[in-house]
Amino acid sequence: MSKAHTPPAPQLKKFMDKKLSLKLDGGSHVQGILQGSDPFMNLLIDKCVDIATRGQQDNTGMVVS
Repeated sequence: MSKAHTPPAPQLKKFMDKKLSLKLDGGSHVQGILQGSDPFMNLLIDKCVDIATRGQQDNTGMVVS
């Protein structure tokens, strides 16, 4: 049976509920509020904005990365 809520990885606790700017594999750049993570270091980012190389921004909402 799966857990309803997995606590964030200890090294990410201090960043919970804070706005972050992240560069992801594949060259993507996103900004948003860290809402959670799992043991595999997948991140749940709310109010996410995808920032294109030319400075264009695309609101994507909630993202699991």
